[in-house]
Amino acid sequence: MSENKMFCYQCQETAKGTGCILMGVCGKKPETARWQDLLLSVVRGVGTIQHELTKAGKSCDEQVTNFIVDALFSTITNANFDDEAILKKVANGVAIKKVLMDIAHDKGLTLPDYAETKWAGDKADYAAEANRQSILRNANVDLRSLKELTTLGLKGMAAYYEHAARLGKKDQEIVDFMCEALSIITNPNAEMGELLDNVMKTGKYGVNVMALLDAANTEAFGNPEVTSVNIGVGKNPGILISGHDLSDIKQLLEQTEGTGIDVYTHSEMLPAHYYPELKKYKHLVGNYGNAWWKQKEEFAAFNGPIVFTTNCIVPPAPTANYKDRVFTTNSTGYPGWKHIAEGADGKKDFSEVIALAKKCEAPQEIETGSIVGGFAHAQVFALADKVVDAIKSGAIRKFVVMAGCDGRMKSRSYYEEFAKALPKDTVILTSGCAKYKYNKLNLGDIGGIPRVLDAGQCNDSYSWAVVALKLKEIFELNDINDLPIFFNISWYEQKAVIVLLALLSLGVKNIHIGPTLPAFVSEGVLKVLVETFGLGTITTVEEDIERFVKQ
Repeated sequence: MSENKMFCYQCQETAKGTGCILMGVCGKKPETARWQDLLLSVVRGVGTIQHELTKAGKSCDEQVTNFIVDALFSTITNANFDDEAILKKVANGVAIKKVLMDIAHDKGLTLPDYAETKWAGDKADYAAEANRQSILRNANVDLRSLKELTTLGLKGMAAYYEHAARLGKKDQEIVDFMCEALSIITNPNAEMGELLDNVMKTGKYGVNVMALLDAANTEAFGNPEVTSVNIGVGKNPGILISGHDLSDIKQLLEQTEGTGIDVYTHSEMLPAHYYPELKKYKHLVGNYGNAWWKQKEEFAAFNGPIVFTTNCIVPPAPTANYKDRVFTTNSTGYPGWKHIAEGADGKKDFSEVIALAKKCEAPQEIETGSIVGGFAHAQVFALADKVVDAIKSGAIRKFVVMAGCDGRMKSRSYYEEFAKALPKDTVILTSGCAKYKYNKLNLGDIGGIPRVLDAGQCNDSYSWAVVALKLKEIFELNDINDLPIFFNISWYEQKAVIVLLALLSLGVKNIHIGPTLPAFVSEGVLKVLVETFGLGTITTVEEDIERFVKQ
């Protein structure tokens, strides 16, 4: 591969539906893509050696775990555009790999040839090694597809694991699996059967990691409650916090209490309003804006500082009025933006953000009103009798799971039109930023049950799996696919990939994803997924409602 080109096809908007080769549609430059390929190569090496050590009785320590999780998370779409930060992670990973190799040799272990690469980690050879380690290193398209499907699932898993770990919830079995999976995809001799099994195990552990994060969030902040969230603005200066990390917003709320500064959520942070321990802060005044892809105009109107706790970053225009008031933290990064790191005590200091906010004007009003959410599994179970009665009476004929991601492609208008066209006896179950296509529509209710039930963030798709399994039990069904539930999932990045794999591992069939099928799924792999799980894509609103909702 030329040093002037890249190859990346991990997101739904990838160029021509095949892969970005000149520059990422997301704004990622070729050199950034190259350093991310290099970082992933180091992660594979670290994971492979650690897997061998784990088999020999040397468990994965915190430094290794943190590197693997952070490095995978950093390469998720729109998470980190900062070459310097990525190269620091590479150097850290190279150092860790050398330590692990020494430990392995001291134990007399014979490591696989593919674990001990010829590359010594020399900075002078970074670019050449990055080119050697691109996605295209795997010539067989089906083997490449299965390896990338696992890699992207692991990225989503790493994101969820990091959030849980920051709240004190950890699981060694999940970490050990990540190392095992990395070892398998590193092996150049791995065959189709082993790689397909690896994909399915990734889905199984995807369920585990979502359960882990669900427990972390609810134990720290309580079970989400049905909540009406203000989408207007107040008169005080504000701080806008985006992303998924609830530990960060908790610390920000603590540090801004009594300062006269309001805190607003943005995009995937909206569900913070549903948690009792977060909603008790009176200066958490509302949600500002919509899904991630509208941030350029919304950030310009907000006036105050913005904090990214996770993806999705849209590179600002050179003339953007907000580019000097954006901060990143955790695995995110962007050149020129200030990064807030954890202190030795594991806490973050938002004082610089707060000081800047005090100098800013209040946000401009871009909309008014409110939206309702908080229908995670505990809340739905509280309504179980009403829901079951509505199903038995025929008042609710079908549930449609419309979870996942939003995006800027015009074809995504399908999801708004689909929501509008659904029969009045159907209920939408949603989570993730996909909801912004229809959560501000007035779709009414069925006997007091809103027709749009928002469980929360993308990881809260776990709630719909739990609810489905509970309904299967209540109705004494043998198969989860006998439930009146249709899965119509929109995807954009890698957290949606792990959600999809998790659903497949639970036996859910006939899932439809859109607006396009992933470029990283080859024809051969797609054939297996279609034949085994009935995986499909969307067509038209009218045809899909006729086929999957009215039947």
